[in-house]
Amino acid sequence: MEEKELKDKSLNEKESLELITQMIRNTQHRLERHTGIPMLIWGYATTITTLLVWWAVSYTGDYRTQFLWFLIPITGGLGMLLWKKKPAGVRTYVDRVVGYIWLVLGLTGFLLSCLSIFSAMWKLPILFIIILIMGIGTILTGLVVQFRPMIIGGVVAMGIGVAHYLLPGWDIKMLTFALAFVVMMIIPGHILNHRAKKICSKS
Repeated sequence: MEEKELKDKSLNEKESLELITQMIRNTQHRLERHTGIPMLIWGYATTITTLLVWWAVSYTGDYRTQFLWFLIPITGGLGMLLWKKKPAGVRTYVDRVVGYIWLVLGLTGFLLSCLSIFSAMWKLPILFIIILIMGIGTILTGLVVQFRPMIIGGVVAMGIGVAHYLLPGWDIKMLTFALAFVVMMIIPGHILNHRAKKICSKS
């Protein structure tokens, strides 16, 4: 009787591991087919807006040009609306975990950014904080779905974030902020798109 229970337990553990592995594999395939574009949308929106703010402040010296930062949610949101996502199939628990990670971290970053812009009391190194938040999100997503370029991109971006914090000068801080998003979103996004093309050509 005990032997049978042990076999059943072993079988159930094996089935559970196989189910988890299958969910991760399905999520990887969905990421490869559907996540490259969103990463590129937000990556390019952030990078281009950063360079625009950097140029505007340097050229005009007017602090009000800082409100150009709101182009990130505007252009990123419009890009997501215009991007017609293909059917992704049944969403797994892993898919929901990844979605929750970005929902929580994205809202946190947006709220902290608003506080930094509108409240003089909040003297936050907001660009450094945003790099860390987005880097954490990228690393967690890469770990959950076992996608190495995202993990590497997130780790490197956080390293750039440390340099961003330590190095003096407005120009350096803006350029390192833009570089961090190139590394953790734009490059992995293009890798995902490249893999998606391979999957589509095989299927």
